[in-house]
Amino acid sequence: MSESESIILEATRRRLTEKQADTVDKLTKAAVEVLAREGFAGMTIRMVAAAAGVGTATAYTYFSSKEHLVAEVFWRRLLASSAPVSDDPDPTIRVIAELRNIAMLVADEQELSGAVTSALLGCDPDVAHLRARIGMEIRKRLVRALGPDADRDVVESLELVYAGALVRAGMGYASYSEIADRIEKSALLILK
Repeated sequence: MSESESIILEATRRRLTEKQADTVDKLTKAAVEVLAREGFAGMTIRMVAAAAGVGTATAYTYFSSKEHLVAEVFWRRLLASSAPVSDDPDPTIRVIAELRNIAMLVADEQELSGAVTSALLGCDPDVAHLRARIGMEIRKRLVRALGPDADRDVVESLELVYAGALVRAGMGYASYSEIADRIEKSALLILK
């Protein structure tokens, strides 16, 4: 099993057996369905468990809150997305491609995209753990795109642009597609 495959099987709380991983997979898929139907405010772990065909107590074994569950959905999408997105020799093009790819992970799913923003801002310790993992993965992708001499301040500035843009999208100021365009413009200003 590759490292990325083993990470996918790892929940925030512990390593999973194949059966447990299947249950978590059912719950994350059901969460997307329930979000589309009920919105984040209306979604409950109980609803997601019912849609996944598992008991509520079982769902809570894996996810401490709906925020934790939605953060897990985003984490899995991030890991499943291709990286590196571009092998262009120009680091600016590689960075823009990475940022656009990450910004567009949930762009076509309005309820999910708003839920991801809300969830990642939560104070649940399991969400904080996933938020850190997501941040490290995004940083790793940016550093790889910038190349071996990546300037730490540039990386941090790009992270701030990305995070701020997604909060703006989550607040409804623009669509995720529009935000991806704004991220590109802002990143170009940083990378000049």
